[in-house]
Amino acid sequence: MPDRLSSFIGRADELVELRRLLRTTRLLTLTGPAGVGKTRLALELAGLEQRGGRSAVHLVDLGSAGTGEQARKRILAGLADAGAEAGAEAGAGSRAGAGSQAGAGSQAGAGSRAGEEEGDPGGAEDGPSALPATRGAPDAEGERLLILDNCEHLLDACGPLLGELLPGRPELRVLATSREPLRLPGETVFSVTGLGLPDAEGGGSPGALLGSDAVRLFVDRARAASSAFELTEDNVAHVATLCAGLDGLPLALELAAGLVRAFPPAALCDRLDDRLSLLTCGWRTADPRHQSLRSALAWSYDLLTPAQQSLFRSLSLLPGRFGPGEAAALAAGGGVPPAAVPEVLAALEAKSLIIACADRGGAARFRMLASIRCYGRERLRDEGEEAAAIDRLADRLTHLARPLRETAMTPLATRRRLAEERDTLTCVLDSPITGDDPRRLLLAGALGVADLHLGRATGQARALLAAALDATDPGADDRGIALATAAGLAAEQGEPDEAIRLATEAVARERRRAHRNDPLLCRALLVLSAVRTRRGDQGTAADLRECQELAARVADPVATAFCLTLLAWQSLPARDLTRAARRLDEALPVLRAHAAPLPLRMTLFAAGVLALERNEPARAEAHFTEALRGTTHPGGGRLALWGLAVAAVREGRHERALRLCAAAETHGETAIAALPPWFRTRVEQAADTARRALPKARAENALAAGAALASRQVLSYALHGRPGAPTGPQNVVGGTAGATAGDDPLSPREWDVITLVTTGLTNRQIAARLHLSVRTVETHVRNIRTTLGLRSRTHVAAWAARQAG
Repeated sequence: MPDRLSSFIGRADELVELRRLLRTTRLLTLTGPAGVGKTRLALELAGLEQRGGRSAVHLVDLGSAGTGEQARKRILAGLADAGAEAGAEAGAGSRAGAGSQAGAGSQAGAGSRAGEEEGDPGGAEDGPSALPATRGAPDAEGERLLILDNCEHLLDACGPLLGELLPGRPELRVLATSREPLRLPGETVFSVTGLGLPDAEGGGSPGALLGSDAVRLFVDRARAASSAFELTEDNVAHVATLCAGLDGLPLALELAAGLVRAFPPAALCDRLDDRLSLLTCGWRTADPRHQSLRSALAWSYDLLTPAQQSLFRSLSLLPGRFGPGEAAALAAGGGVPPAAVPEVLAALEAKSLIIACADRGGAARFRMLASIRCYGRERLRDEGEEAAAIDRLADRLTHLARPLRETAMTPLATRRRLAEERDTLTCVLDSPITGDDPRRLLLAGALGVADLHLGRATGQARALLAAALDATDPGADDRGIALATAAGLAAEQGEPDEAIRLATEAVARERRRAHRNDPLLCRALLVLSAVRTRRGDQGTAADLRECQELAARVADPVATAFCLTLLAWQSLPARDLTRAARRLDEALPVLRAHAAPLPLRMTLFAAGVLALERNEPARAEAHFTEALRGTTHPGGGRLALWGLAVAAVREGRHERALRLCAAAETHGETAIAALPPWFRTRVEQAADTARRALPKARAENALAAGAALASRQVLSYALHGRPGAPTGPQNVVGGTAGATAGDDPLSPREWDVITLVTTGLTNRQIAARLHLSVRTVETHVRNIRTTLGLRSRTHVAAWAARQAG
């Protein structure tokens, strides 16, 4: 066993689990992508076994073995040496026999090595019979642990030999490292993943980040490279970004840390897109494959078949999750027939080049680590395939976005699908290859729809929409879709004037068309009416009546229901409560069953205000709470926070009201200036009432406490009256058919964990399946239970089963 000159950081849970597995399996294989630290973990585990006196340990490095014959000889020599060590440690009564075994073992090992160096296949016997037997020694002293490092290129040689050795030698255990399993009977596969990353919502202080194994490794290696390096408030965010961008891969982190004297963390973050050219200065003593990130990845790529290489290159375009459908679309031009795609995907997953992800619907999904994707994209460009692959991807996304051309209100299933493809849409739109391609308008509109569904309303989507509008023909068919979607994003970002300008242009564009598209005109009118209604404008009734007629003509019940919502909003300032109630009673069931989150929340807010106007604060609170449930950010509920504050005042809970007002104002998307004027007056009156009802110090403390709440704390406090309180399992779906991706309080990763919990997997098994650390999985399970208000994993599984049903 070689001495380790650098410190070993993290992996405490993995070591505990691996030591347990070594007691129960004869062949344990550590798998994982290049640079994930399989060898170092195996050496640390072997060191624990050796220091504990349980086994004689011998390491066989197969990385430089070029043929199966060389691998066979090295393994036999390693077993001979391990047998000699076991014999030397036998009891006093068997020292003579052990000595003869040691001599035989040494001679066999020497002969094997000499024969190998001279190219003489007769330097060692080919069969297991050349190995010394130690069955007469006590079990603890006779156990042998053989480490086979870097097996992936010699699986055809290792497999048969181990198949011969293991059945007849019960004292022998094998610990192998490989980028894919050996696929032998009795093999236990342990997936090694990147080091634990800092919690994205866990705070940004240096102390908080040092709870992450990835950060601790980076800091340790950075200090070794530059003794002056420290984790500070100034660089902590960049270190967190760097660790996440490098997927917690130890090799990449060590290579990056070695550059901190020349490139501080901020500069390293800026060059993450060029990581393959940057991360090239590995240890001089390292295997050539580990002296640069590119070399480590090239080793895996070179072991692929031509079909696997072709699909791997194409898949590197996909920044998010993908399924067999996307893979088949990309493979179409690469010589991989559609029927072969599932087999190739399975092979790439087995070789640790893509990662299988749990899908709450049971569909197969995969993703690729960022560093592996960078390498694949580089090879795609080198092969001259990038333009054609992006074109195929754009064709597929255009097909997915077709319902935007055919409906006034995009179907919920389409919105969810586009939300899943958000990162891929961004990738295609960011590509210069799209240029003035008319598909760009539809794809940019699809990205905006995805962001509206997810509650993001990002500047990125708006910028890409603006670029698409600038670059494409003013007469293009999909221009109205892009304009209407851009208007919706502007409204969500608190720019009603810009939203009205864009929506007005969209309406005019659709009315000028030679062949009018009723669904698109209805869509544009709905966006324009919604923005004007929320701003409190008068004179939108005529547009809404036209919307109703168009929605009826195209048989769109969701659009009809949303028209009723907007008409109800217009009835509220005039206190025409009976008519508003009739319209909302008709709209709510339809929107609960079929609408996207945003129109449903607008309807629930209107229903809450109606209850306030009727002096029914408890009923109002129920509607506002439903509007907030299923969101991951207070901006998703927007107006509902103010509504809850008014309801609290009506019930005499003045401190709660002031906290909610301050929290809403702090999160700028819900600033009081964005409220309709008629409701803004209600809020201001309620806030004034709350201030006058409390002593000055208590009122100021309540306002300060509300302003200090983080986004998730705001939601928890609004729903349950205390930061960090559970939202309750029955509250997640908020009366709808089920929580949807991007509009519920659980992250996609937490849904992955829930899906696997329901299958009965342990935290360790879930961690292996998702390529996470056990500690990270434990954190996710704890967050899930807190968010859903559940007491145990069993309750989580039962809750998930109810949602699926």
